[in-house]
Amino acid sequence: MRDLMGMMGQVKQLQEKMQKLQAELETIEVTGTAAGGLVSVTLTAKGAMKKVAIDPSLMKADEQEIVEDLVSAAHADARAKAERLMEEKARELTGGLPLPPGLKLF
Repeated sequence: MRDLMGMMGQVKQLQEKMQKLQAELETIEVTGTAAGGLVSVTLTAKGAMKKVAIDPSLMKADEQEIVEDLVSAAHADARAKAERLMEEKARELTGGLPLPPGLKLF
């Protein structure tokens, strides 16, 4: 019974830490780039897009499709960085608890 109470206490602590981490992830920003930095997309760690920057040299009418593809690539790069960051934070948070592999907390 003592083990169950101890585990319940750990679960409550984990819930509190998760709430703090969720709030922190809203403020952390990651930037993905494409075309050697000519296009960049900034997201929160939770995936909300905050900023898109496009180098003026790409702003030619006949290259619209290329720019659109580069924005998509930069977004994918930023999203991958955000996911890695969330995985790292989750590992830090759950350090002592035996959780099944592949369990997504976010």
